[in-house]
Amino acid sequence: MEFPSENNPLAELPFIDFDKMPGGLVPAVVQDALTGVVLMLGYMNAEALTKTRETGLVTFFSRSKQRLWTKGESSGHVLRLRELRADCDADAILVKAAPSGPVCHTGDDTCWGERNQSARFLNELEQIIGQRKTATPESSYTARLFSEGMAKIAQKVGEEAVETVIEALGDNRERLLNETADLLYHLLVLLAAKNISLEEVEMILKARHVK
Repeated sequence: MEFPSENNPLAELPFIDFDKMPGGLVPAVVQDALTGVVLMLGYMNAEALTKTRETGLVTFFSRSKQRLWTKGESSGHVLRLRELRADCDADAILVKAAPSGPVCHTGDDTCWGERNQSARFLNELEQIIGQRKTATPESSYTARLFSEGMAKIAQKVGEEAVETVIEALGDNRERLLNETADLLYHLLVLLAAKNISLEEVEMILKARHVK
């Protein structure tokens, strides 16, 4: 199982009061660990939670089948556990997982008919880059960029922009994707160096859209 190496949330999961709920079942909200999109709602009893933690595959108690049910046991579209959290009243669970395919039995990404896609990783990356501003240059490439100053950061943005344009004029989709990723990363570093947030940029884009 792939869990965070530091401060493992599975080891810190607070007590769940299963006796508080009818039939010993508590609601378990499943969220995509990467995109943040809510995928489905299931119910867990103590045994289902234990099996989920032991196997790394999200397991519920099926009220219709009256037994434990591991998501994807028939379709193969399992939910690989990434994180578990209890709510403030200890009677609901947030399950962060990595889906291996569509989650809903209808074939949709989610049980609400929504597409499982989000740009939220850019926000997560923005936070990681911000943390690197105070790190030692030897600790990461990002920290080294910050230590070299704005001129170097701006130069890298320019280089990646040119390389992206060059690949856009060609037919290699994979190279274009990689150059675009490099450009976005270095642009985020530049914004962080200037203490400008993605949210500020989004506000300008939204204002232009309204106009």
